[in-house]
Amino acid sequence: MRGRVGTLVWRALLAALLVCGIGLLPWLTRTDPALTVLRARSAEREATPAVLAAVREQLGLEAGPLKLLGDWLGGLSRGDAGRSWISGAEVMPGVVQALGASLLLMAVALTIAFLVAALVCAPTLWSGGRRRGGSGSAMVAALPEFLTASVLATVVGVQLGWLPALGWYGLQWTILPGLALGVPAGALLGRLLDDLLPGAFAEPWALAAAARGIRARRIASQAVRRCLPALLPNAGLFVVGLTGGSVAVEQIFDIPGLGRIALQAAVAQDLPVLQAGTLALVLLAALAAGGTRLAARLLIGPALRDGGLSSLHRPAPPAQRTPPLLYAGVLLGVVALGLPRDPLALDTGARLQPPSWAHPFGTDALGRDVLARVGHGALDTLLLAAAISAAALLIGLLLGLAPRLSGPLVDTVNALPPVLAALFVTAVVGSGGATPALAVTAVAWAPLAAHTAALLGQERVTLHVAATRGLGADRWYVLRHELLPAALPPVTRHALLRLPGVALALAALGFLGLGAQPPSPEWGLLLAENQPYAERAPWAVLAPAAVLALLGALAVTAAGLTVRRPRRKPARAAQPCPETRELAFR
Repeated sequence: MRGRVGTLVWRALLAALLVCGIGLLPWLTRTDPALTVLRARSAEREATPAVLAAVREQLGLEAGPLKLLGDWLGGLSRGDAGRSWISGAEVMPGVVQALGASLLLMAVALTIAFLVAALVCAPTLWSGGRRRGGSGSAMVAALPEFLTASVLATVVGVQLGWLPALGWYGLQWTILPGLALGVPAGALLGRLLDDLLPGAFAEPWALAAAARGIRARRIASQAVRRCLPALLPNAGLFVVGLTGGSVAVEQIFDIPGLGRIALQAAVAQDLPVLQAGTLALVLLAALAAGGTRLAARLLIGPALRDGGLSSLHRPAPPAQRTPPLLYAGVLLGVVALGLPRDPLALDTGARLQPPSWAHPFGTDALGRDVLARVGHGALDTLLLAAAISAAALLIGLLLGLAPRLSGPLVDTVNALPPVLAALFVTAVVGSGGATPALAVTAVAWAPLAAHTAALLGQERVTLHVAATRGLGADRWYVLRHELLPAALPPVTRHALLRLPGVALALAALGFLGLGAQPPSPEWGLLLAENQPYAERAPWAVLAPAAVLALLGALAVTAAGLTVRRPRRKPARAAQPCPETRELAFR
């Protein structure tokens, strides 16, 4: 009981620190909040001292940030979140309406994600864990959400006219954005579940059930249920991520969602709207985390409470060597062909040209060779994304060792879109080359920490760990030789799966002037620059998108070859602690 109270206090403290940090954001940027508000209201009005003084008096800025924050918190108890600094309208009705739109979009996207995850795991379930799903799911998981949304809106919505592509007027308008969000998320969830299923099918209960002639369908359903404890924490993170991280999709489909209004308020420094929107995201994160824990308890029952659930410790079936070698060869070939070409050479007479012998990937809107830009952008994109993924993996593993400390922190951090995190980083350290890397790293570790904590929680109650402790091994020996070897391979594969997403998060920051800027040939920036021409010149976006998807497939298949759990040492190999050794000699 004391532990639960401490967790609730820690969660409330984190939420309070976040809200206070948002309240100080206009002053942390070292710019005059009155000037920012004036430019947002009327860009043509001259910012004279008298006009700025009038804005400060109207908004109460002269009282200072602490007074404004106190008044805003006091109004929340009465259901009043203040009025917008830009429009003057009440904040609470708009935030509630945006939350409803985000929840509806999240429900549709989750439904699609679960269906996609089921398709990814179907080969493993059908074969009883003897055959794994292909690497195509990794390529789907690497698809950029904003690119998928743009293609769906252009092709399905505009050209074919099958579904509405703009607006938010009913359930029919949720299908295309739900597909854009749910398909990549479902592919990633399916890969995580597919990584756990072979261990479930190899456990004694599954082998005994198969020997007794129980139907394979029933065994497969129990295997899925057996894997849920390790998967549910990440599923909870996806719930919040689909709400706070769908800013680009909401922009493309003109959806008045929570993430979109929070981003617009952050850019305009509309403090009351930004505070209310972020607080709603944090509360949603807390509800999602509590819901996943409740679902785990209902599905697992006393085993979860009493620590009687063993770990899924069977290594995955060997991966085939041909696909990763093929993917690596194609990727290196594209880079090698693009490096000798000039990525900055302009030819306005060859704008948006289709692929040809002179330009195998075509040209962009400025007549630049797309193959050259893809090849030269590989080094910057891959090196920076790999460094961020490695840092996120290390942070996630360390914080995953302390779930009571990291659990509420994970929920709070995951509620922030990377763009909003970038605004905080920019306010503290200023805009620069390190800003996007710091912002993405600040949020990229959260899913890895949740995955680590879930796996270690199962591994700690296994018989071999209990036997090792019974022979006198101390906690550091158990951690080094038993717990980490069990958690490191799947968490590392998880980090590799997210590597293409890290590259896209870096690109998304370029829209706010916080990431790579033109004429840089960074892969994500290529997608952002050419996305408006997807209908006229699809090759301009398909080439970098295909290379990024190829990177995702290479990452996940290479993980199956390079990240293998080492053989467990027998329990007798554990070195007893000095007190146990002394008793043995007596």
